[in-house]
Amino acid sequence: GPWPRDMNFEPVLPLGGLPGWALLNRTLAQQTDLFNKSPQIVRDTDYFEQTIGSIRTAEDLVADRRLLRVALGAFGLQDDIDSRAFIRTILEEGTVRDDALANRLADERYRQLADAFAFADRSVPRTQLSDFGSLITAQFRQRAFEVAVGDRDEALRLALNVRRELSDVAGDDAAEDTRWLRILGNAPLRRVFEVALGLPESFAQLDLDRQLDEIKDRASRQLDISNLSDLTEDDAQEALIRRFLLRDQVADFTAQSSQSIALTLLQAAPRAF
Repeated sequence: GPWPRDMNFEPVLPLGGLPGWALLNRTLAQQTDLFNKSPQIVRDTDYFEQTIGSIRTAEDLVADRRLLRVALGAFGLQDDIDSRAFIRTILEEGTVRDDALANRLADERYRQLADAFAFADRSVPRTQLSDFGSLITAQFRQRAFEVAVGDRDEALRLALNVRRELSDVAGDDAAEDTRWLRILGNAPLRRVFEVALGLPESFAQLDLDRQLDEIKDRASRQLDISNLSDLTEDDAQEALIRRFLLRDQVADFTAQSSQSIALTLLQAAPRAF
């Protein structure tokens, strides 16, 4: 293959925006396969699968940096790798008690992490289940690939994130407003909706009720949906992603100096002026 064996595979993303998204989708199976076979990923995931069964406490998990890297990466929390006391508390308090730390944080990834390992809330933690290691490493590989995409192109990473996360939120059986609040509280999903719906910078300064009204109103008009459940459909998600990528590119383009754009237009079509 074109990549040296000892290097980690980086996603091939020669284009951004909609063309980049189309190309990424056409080559996704091949690219993720190459990524998953890269030495660092193989070493970390093999180690996790072989070792996690010996871990019975949060203390043991946070003491092993390699295990912790995979555990956190599987939930998009890799930036917390050096906050070991904090992560240990999240895991040790679980999610059953209302005052558990994971329940007091707005970011629901901490609840997902605590639930997955269940050090607090089950008599035997889930690390003891035979398929636990492979479930976590599968999640880790997918997230790690998204991170690698994001290192090259943040918009494409956000698009992949929509595809992984939106169905879960939109298809939840909670009340409509509760589901919208989950989107507003989920930074990557929120960003996609803000850009796709053309919400201004000042949107974040509104009080939450106003944000809720505004995002619901724009979504129903611009995305042609009657409620969030419509966004569990692949076509509706793809329309949201396309809208996001187009608007994101336009914003990038506009951010370049208007002078150089005017010059380009004049040179490209002198007879139009």
